[in-house]
Amino acid sequence: MDAVDLARDLVRLDTRAGGERVAADLLADRLADAGLRVELDEPAPGRANLVARSADVAGTDRPVPVTLSGHLDTVPAVDDAWSFDPLAGDVVDGRLRGRGSSDMKGGVAAMVAAATAHGRAGGGGLQVVFTFGEETGCDGARALDPGLVAPSPLLVIGEMTGNRPVLGHKGALWLRLVARGVSAHGSRPELGHNALVDLARAALAVHEHDGWPTSDTHGPMTANVGTFRAGVQPNLVPDHAELTVDLRLVPGVTADGVEATVAGLVGDAVTIERLVDLPVVDTDPAAVGRVCRLLTGDAGDVDPGYATYFTDAAVLAGALGGAATIICGPGDPEMAHVVDETCSVDRIDEAAAAYGRLLAGG
Repeated sequence: MDAVDLARDLVRLDTRAGGERVAADLLADRLADAGLRVELDEPAPGRANLVARSADVAGTDRPVPVTLSGHLDTVPAVDDAWSFDPLAGDVVDGRLRGRGSSDMKGGVAAMVAAATAHGRAGGGGLQVVFTFGEETGCDGARALDPGLVAPSPLLVIGEMTGNRPVLGHKGALWLRLVARGVSAHGSRPELGHNALVDLARAALAVHEHDGWPTSDTHGPMTANVGTFRAGVQPNLVPDHAELTVDLRLVPGVTADGVEATVAGLVGDAVTIERLVDLPVVDTDPAAVGRVCRLLTGDAGDVDPGYATYFTDAAVLAGALGGAATIICGPGDPEMAHVVDETCSVDRIDEAAAAYGRLLAGG
């Protein structure tokens, strides 16, 4: 199977913020044709997870040596903002164009190409897990039927690293902040209480806070005010306002402690609700040196880093029984969520070869 051709087919499927079942069906057929046993899990219409195992471990509870994983959804893309069709799936100047090319349909295609080649060659010891809704907080991984996955000591996530092995990532804490006021006519604002103004002050307090900690391995903790909603029309004092904050956690901090810090910054007039709470992923380099060398094709030492984004490993590593995690995929990290997203087709082919080396040597 040609990994680039499969990546083109995947990009042409519209899985922007949903509808992943069409991609799961396409991949299920390819994997089943190569002898893997495939199961689909669709907890909501059109939202599907896929789990496949090689014949030697299908239907058993034995640990599976290697699990390959990726997500099938992409973030939205507004057609008018792009210089080409977000679902183009074409190759121009050596780059696959379209939403999800880097994040992360190129990586998924490379994994399927390696898995099918491994299966057709009679190889075993493989589990594949593809999920929906990763971009909105690992929704598919959290909804995955635990009876579908087997324990596994090694989890490889095909997220965008430019094919460089990465040993973990920051945690994520998403909070909703709500301010409530009193409505009044816009010509008599003194008779009301403006919730928008209260929450705007809270947004600035979080945005301007410079006391977040820094990790020697994972870098600085960050906070991003991502959404803000308030008001109905100009001549009405808003009595309700809400915003969401994306906080990326590093080793040594807890979600409870970070939430308490935010509460201190915004004051008692603002309520806080926790939306997503994903842990830091931090794999011991000494435990996966050989795996990293198989992925890079290099017999020497590797110096893997850590990603700023989160992945399904935040959920799946625990579900697999504490799997060591490596993130390694062909996508360009700088292309994540941008307009005019692309991915190097050479790197997609390189990733398929890297996963193939890992499966052959695992």
